[in-house]
Amino acid sequence: MSDNNMKEKILLAIKRLGIDMVGFASKARFEGVDAQHNPFSIFPEAKTVILVGKRICRGALRGVEEGTNFGDYSLFGKTWLEDEFLAVSCYDLVRLIEDEGWEACPVFPNSPDIPTQGVAVSEGRPAPNVYPDFDYAAVACGLGEIGKSGLFLSPEYGSRQRFHMILTDAEIEETPLFEGSVCDGCGKCAESCPLGAIDMNHLKEITMAGKTMQVASIRYDLCKTCKNGACPNSVNASLMPDRIPALCNRSCLCHLEEEGLVGNRFERPFRTREAWQIGGSGDGDRGAR
Repeated sequence: MSDNNMKEKILLAIKRLGIDMVGFASKARFEGVDAQHNPFSIFPEAKTVILVGKRICRGALRGVEEGTNFGDYSLFGKTWLEDEFLAVSCYDLVRLIEDEGWEACPVFPNSPDIPTQGVAVSEGRPAPNVYPDFDYAAVACGLGEIGKSGLFLSPEYGSRQRFHMILTDAEIEETPLFEGSVCDGCGKCAESCPLGAIDMNHLKEITMAGKTMQVASIRYDLCKTCKNGACPNSVNASLMPDRIPALCNRSCLCHLEEEGLVGNRFERPFRTREAWQIGGSGDGDRGAR
């Protein structure tokens, strides 16, 4: 039986804790996820995954859009946002849950592509460290979908959010899966990429927690060489870069706002002139719309 009282207390607390998004998923939604990336490998007795998110403020992307300031995005949009602002909110929510007598395990959003860093403590267990796929968890918690660009999109902020996870043995009613659509398949992400890394002519189906979505064929090896705003992975440069500030996703952001496909609205459009870009040859140019 789900603990509705616990859910009500969490929903009342999130505004006070500065949390913009929260979703809940049962253990059943993670059936079939391999043990090396399954959050329940970390806490087998847990019954619920809670995903809490803070928005990436649109202004944190302004310097990247203008080509004038890249460092402040890496702080306010990535490092400080994950390591400090969101971590404190997650910690405080863990304390609230523990005060109610339930165990709560916080999980940081490390890349699921990080190789294992040890050996299994016994036969049949995954090797440390288990790093869950947060995109999968966001879909499972009913917070949005994977767009054709391969990035997670929410109906409120598009790609502009970061998440932390909490595992708890409290059984909490799960959030319905998101049934709408944020991505309309416009192809702006592919059109704006000077490296040609996104191929909208070859779509593949992916299924997460029973929800099926279409994603473009993406040359991630090219994404790692992107000089149009993508941030190298801070743990290992060979891993996937942060594509949220990249030209492909900034073009997506503009389209979603222009078409009213996201709820977070602004007085002025994000892009008011042709965006800067560096082509595959390394030459600077203006031209992405």
